[in-house]
Amino acid sequence: MNVVHLVAISALSLFGIGLYGLWSGRNVLRWILAVGLMETGINVFLVLTGWYPGARVPIITESFSTSGPVPFLDPVPSALVLTSIVIGLGTTTLALALAILHARSHGTLECEADPETAEVLE
Repeated sequence: MNVVHLVAISALSLFGIGLYGLWSGRNVLRWILAVGLMETGINVFLVLTGWYPGARVPIITESFSTSGPVPFLDPVPSALVLTSIVIGLGTTTLALALAILHARSHGTLECEADPETAEVLE
């Protein structure tokens, strides 16, 4: 088992743990944390798609040579992951703010099973 397989298994494990967290309960904070774990797993997998053994970072250094082609890593997945991290931070902040509003209006962070019987506290 090499590094690529280990990282891929880790990414799938993070996604699976997050998916289990979504299905396992009705707590809003658990859902927010589960989505964060799933997002981290996807980000790790995206970084993995741009990496392969023996490649170099695409920065102008002494690794540029005229003797022959040198394989470089693809920088696009890394840029996508950086963008995803910033967007994930914003959506997590919004979700936590909505969870606080839910806790203030309902008195709990648990979601009701039947939305028709749920009451909104004033």
